Amino acid sequence: MEYSEFEQELTNNSKKINEEITGNQAKDFYKYMLLLLEWNQKMNLTAITDEKEIMYKHFIDSISINKYIKNANNIMDVGTGAGFPGIPLKLLNKDINFILVDSLNKRINFLEEVKEQLKIEKLELIHSRVEDLAKNKTYREKIDVVVSRAVANLSVLLEYMLPFVKKEGICICMKGPNIEEELEKSKNALEVLGGKIESVEYIDLPGDLERNIIIIKKVKETPAKYPRKAGIPAKQPL
Repeated sequence: MEYSEFEQELTNNSKKINEEITGNQAKDFYKYMLLLLEWNQKMNLTAITDEKEIMYKHFIDSISINKYIKNANNIMDVGTGAGFPGIPLKLLNKDINFILVDSLNKRINFLEEVKEQLKIEKLELIHSRVEDLAKNKTYREKIDVVVSRAVANLSVLLEYMLPFVKKEGICICMKGPNIEEELEKSKNALEVLGGKIESVEYIDLPGDLERNIIIIKKVKETPAKYPRKAGIPAKQPL
């Protein structure tokens, strides 16, 4: 896809979700897409390799939560993978500090290249399992907004995310269309970990993508024993 077509598609579709993308931002998104496709030939970063699909299912999807993060000083993306939703959100919010965390070093290496090529500032990239990083006092209960997209079942996800969130901060969980059962099964995890569901917003995105955005507020401190050791949250959800 030539840049002119990409810019037009990206800016038009971002307007459909009430987001404005400038020309310079569109250039950064285009460079990011080209890097993703280039690196994807060497390692498995994404199963989506069609350029329009990348724009819809990675870029537009990621920035659909931008309206919720405007007042944050720092944002953490847990299980960022190839940088979603963290990098697209960062490209729209240059003054906010972003922390992207992933357990696979090869993905962090890719994101280091993106950071360098796009000259992104206020971006920290961390290779770690979240269960380990959440014990680090630098990050534990210090983050305004923690985001995650399609990482795990909600009960498991909350154990990964809530320990990082400061009191009165929020988690943003990006989920697919059918979440009623997950919401029901997450009640115990919410109570134990100190969270409260603030809202659930269903949205239809360009490209026939259905998304539920779950906003969870941190209402009390997370007990020190959470998250449990690596692997246990997934095997034994709260």
